[in-house]
Formats: sequence, C-alpha cells, structure tokens
Amino acid sequence: MVDTGSEAVRIKEAERAFDRRRRTFGLVVAPILAAAVMLTPIDALSLEAHKLLAIMVLVALWWITEPVPIPVTSLIGPTLAVITGAIPAGAAFAAFANPMIFLFMGGFILAKAMMLHGLDKRFAYWLLSRSWVGSNPRRIFLAIGLATALCSGWVSNTATAAMMFPICLGLLNSIKDMMAANGREINLSEYKYATGLMLMTAYSASIGGVLTPIGTPPNLIMLGFLDSMEGIHVSFFEWMIWGFCAMVIYFAIAYVVLSKLFPADVERIDGAEEFIRARQAELGGWTRAQKNTLCAFLLAVALWIIPGFLNMLLGATSPILKMYNTLFPEAIAAMVGALLLFLLPVNFAKREFTITWKDASAGIEWGTLILFGGGLAMGGMMYKTGLSQWIGNLIVEAMGGAVSQVVLVAVFSVLALLLSELTSHTAATNMIGPLAITIAVSAGLSPVPVSVGIALSASLGFMLPVSTPPNAIVYASGYVPITKMIKTGVYIDFIGIAFVTIPIAIWLVGLIVTP
Repeated sequence: MVDTGSEAVRIKEAERAFDRRRRTFGLVVAPILAAAVMLTPIDALSLEAHKLLAIMVLVALWWITEPVPIPVTSLIGPTLAVITGAIPAGAAFAAFANPMIFLFMGGFILAKAMMLHGLDKRFAYWLLSRSWVGSNPRRIFLAIGLATALCSGWVSNTATAAMMFPICLGLLNSIKDMMAANGREINLSEYKYATGLMLMTAYSASIGGVLTPIGTPPNLIMLGFLDSMEGIHVSFFEWMIWGFCAMVIYFAIAYVVLSKLFPADVERIDGAEEFIRARQAELGGWTRAQKNTLCAFLLAVALWIIPGFLNMLLGATSPILKMYNTLFPEAIAAMVGALLLFLLPVNFAKREFTITWKDASAGIEWGTLILFGGGLAMGGMMYKTGLSQWIGNLIVEAMGGAVSQVVLVAVFSVLALLLSELTSHTAATNMIGPLAITIAVSAGLSPVPVSVGIALSASLGFMLPVSTPPNAIVYASGYVPITKMIKTGVYIDFIGIAFVTIPIAIWLVGLIVTP
C-alpha cells in the first residue's frame, strides 16, 4: 500500500522547491530581458510605446513567476510607466478609479455580509435538505455541486469552497460511520467517492463563477477591457445569459466525468439526512441581520437585471432605458446594495447595523482590486501608446493576414486556460486580454467573442492544486491524490474548451452588443 501521507509531503516539498526556483528565475531574468528590449532598436514604435513594451515584459514575467506579490507587480507597471516618462501619472492611474472596481467592491461587501450572517450556509443546507436529495449518494453529489456553483456566482469561489468543505467532510464521516457499523472499515484518503465529492466541490466553485460578471475576476476584467478600449458595454443581464449557458454545460460535463470516474459503492448514506437537518437546525430562525442582507442583495440583483427586461420590452433605443443606465449603471447598483447594509439597523437603540466597516473591509479582496486596476491600467496604456496595435499587427501578419473568428477564439481560449493553470487567472487575463482585443479589431473582427472565450477559459483551471484556491482547499484534505486531480482536470478542461467555450464564443458573433 502506498503511504499517501509521505507521498503528499514529497509532493508538497517538490512544489515548494519549484516555486522557489520560479521566483528566483523571474526576479533575476525579467529585469534583464526588459533592459534588453529597451536597448533593442524598434523603428516602428514610438519612444513611449518602446518604454512600455520593456515594462510589459517585466510585468508579464513577474505576474507569471511571482517574485513579489501579484498585486505589487500590478502597481509597479503604472509606476514605472510614469517614472520613465511613457505616460503621465493621471492617465497611468486613472484605471484604478474605473467603475468596474466599485462594481467588484460592492459585490465583495454584499458577499461578506452573506457569509457573516450565514445566508450562504442557509441556502446550501436548504438545497441539501430537499426531498429529492435524501440519502442517495449520487443525488447528494449533484446537490453539493449545485449549491456550490450557485453560491459561487455571487460569493468568491474561495469562500464558497471553504464553506462547503466542512459540509463534505461531515457527509464523508457519515459514510465512514455507516461502513464501520456494517463491519467494513474504509480509508477516506483512498475512497473514490470521497475524491469525487471533494473535486466536485472545487470544480463547481470555479464553474459557478462564470454565471455573473462579479462571480470571478476574469469576467469583469474582460468586460472592463471591452469598455475602456473599444467602448463596447456588455450589461450584467447580457453576461448572465451567456454565463448561465456556460455554467450549466460546464456543470453537466463535470458531473458526468466525476460521477463516472468516482462512483459511489453504496445505495444510500445512512445518517446523511440527519446530519443535514442537524446543521440546518443549528442556524435557527431568520435573524434581522439575515433579512436585511437578503433585502440588500435582492435589491442589487434587481437593479442589475432591470435593464435587460427594459431592453426586451422597450427596445435598446428607449429613452427610459438610457435614463436608467445613466442613473443606475452596474457599479452604482452594487454600491446601493452594499451601502444599504450600513443603514439597515439590527438594533437601532444600540446603533447596531447590518454590517460594520471593520467587517466589510475584511471582506474586500484589496489585492484583487489592485490587480484588476493594474491590469486595466496596463491595457489602457498599451492602447494609448499604440503598443497593442503594433503587437496585434505583428501577430496578424504572422498568421498570413487572415484571422478567422474561430481560430482567434480557439487560440486565446487555450492560451488563457494554460496560463491559468500555472499562474493567477486574474494575471493571465490581464496579460492576454488587451492583445486579443487588439488583434480582433486589427483583423476586422468583433472583440466580444474572443473576450468571452478568454473569460470563460480562465475559470477552467482544474488540473493542479495551485491553479485555483478551491483546488488547493480540497487537495489539503488528503482525499484528492494529485494524479487524480490532473487526470480529471485534463478531461474537463479540454472537453469544456472544445464543446462549451469555443461554441458559445462563436455563437456570440451574431449577438454582439454595439458600442
């Protein structure tokens, strides 16, 4: 029998050694390459664009190798651009005040309130306690995945996976106790169903993120690039239509693959229903804070989706729709819902409100916001200096001048997937997003399909523990051998790319939002 504990330790040590080498390589090599680029004559580039190209080499390599934290690298890029005279300070840092930043911030605060007051757990246990779930392991498998995916559309995938993790552990312990009562001892670290349930939790947390623009950073990053670079606005409602289609099909693929590779060997899990009922009972009745949070969340969702219905009922040119979009753009809708949490009282006599600033600020992923702003800043500077146009023209010429929508989407979708397996999906999207949009425009194609393809593909990091935080969370349980994660990740990644990402992106060719 393989000593899984020793194997896990060896793998962990190998990962640490690789990370050290990767960071050292980036720390030393990236500045040398950046200097070499700056010293190489490039007549086709302006001096400002040439300087920015050297900075982009440094930033891109540091995003991949991470010798310093990724958000720090995101600040280094605009700072160096100002110091070298490539672009003025006001233009370099304007992206950090992009409305998309505040859309994300509002989403973070709403999500923090939902977690703080247990709304996410209440929803998860409600779904798991449905009569159609019962004690059937296959239906529990499905329900765990559904609860995780639907929560992750609104709450960060990391927080969702962390919330569902102990629920899965409790269910697996119920299986172990049931087996022991029947005279069969099992080792959960070698039990197929345990591996499958953990992977379903991790993968569903990433899959659910594609549902909404705020579900995962790559969605908003690509929407931000489309808006700032090409003036193309994709509404919350429109993204949800595309994201819902992608989420459903991704989820179906993951469920089929995982249920086939890691089937349950029992017909029912004795004690599962009791476990769920006990956890649900611990939540007690609805509190004032929970009701307030639900009201604020539903208000934000309503403000996000109303434009979609107005568009369908009144048409895209309706004065009412235009006025609504002016008064309640997505960022304002998010901030209205978030700020309402500070005004809805839980105990007015004691001046206690639904959320405090200390709690809210702890829920904001400041590093993600900085990375998001840094990516938009670098993309905007590449566009303004003409650097992205130059790179785009080079790539179009290298491809013979004829770039089809299918080829463009396929190439950048696969590139986004591979980069996301090795580094932060947010950093990967920041690196290739501006290039993809510029190449599409240079080739006379709409940039929307390739942008959607990149955003969707960046959420499919399923092969390695380092690919996404949910992967790392379930891997830490000891129930997921890395070889199993790689094998299943490869299946789902490339089936998803081939049969979901690329077809959905190409389908959008005829459904493009005009500037």
